[in-house]
Amino acid sequence: MGTVITITSGKGGVGKSTTTANIATALALRGKKVVAVDFDIGLRNLDMILGLENRIVYDVVDVMEGKCNLSQAIIKDKRTQNLHFLPASQTKDKTVLDKQKVEKLINDLKEKFDYILIDSPAGIESGFEHSIYLADRALVVTTPEISAVRDADRVIGIIDAKSKKAQEGEEVQKHIIINRLKPELVEKGEMLSVEDVLHILALPLIGVVPDDEDIVKSTNLGEPIVLNEKSLVGEAFRRIARRIEGEDVEFLDLKSKKGFLDKLKGLFK
Repeated sequence: MGTVITITSGKGGVGKSTTTANIATALALRGKKVVAVDFDIGLRNLDMILGLENRIVYDVVDVMEGKCNLSQAIIKDKRTQNLHFLPASQTKDKTVLDKQKVEKLINDLKEKFDYILIDSPAGIESGFEHSIYLADRALVVTTPEISAVRDADRVIGIIDAKSKKAQEGEEVQKHIIINRLKPELVEKGEMLSVEDVLHILALPLIGVVPDDEDIVKSTNLGEPIVLNEKSLVGEAFRRIARRIEGEDVEFLDLKSKKGFLDKLKGLFK
């Protein structure tokens, strides 16, 4: 049975969908059979980041409503073997999701894939609750800003209260991804540090992704940056994929000055 990993955040605009696309691609590059599922009903954009928007015929709501089967809706990526995509509906509302239908869908996917990565809608409405309900693991994406971290903290509490594992007395394994870190601003005291974020959220770190204008280019081109072997951001996502699989991997040296890497090394638990 596959592992369900929900990628979520407390607010929009922190790079959650970009994170989903790149981790899904990185895991597929490692030989795992992966499906990225867009649960942001009505506001889909994971399809564009993956460069698959022109191949959509059916969507996740069509599957749950019985208008098609899974094999008809799932899109196989032509560039990355083992990578698949199940798009969100662009025209429906999040209220169309039904817990029983969502559970059947996820269970069907677990039989077919090693990893099911769910791109959760931001916020805490019904769509978010459905995306975290069956999660085995949750990756909480935040930028190093007070508002984003505060909202992430609220989301963590909801995962602990409303996931199926929590209701059965178990715990969803949770990790933090800090996105768009600018070491020069941290040095000046103008941005929260990694330590600051982890102190507030009190969860282990699984990735630190530097801010880079190339990520905007890759998103606009529909080419996950993890495919660029020379990209530092791509390497950050590749290392997250390795950590998901249980490897003990050092964090990137995001700064030329000594000391920054040393600060990061001890943060991964």
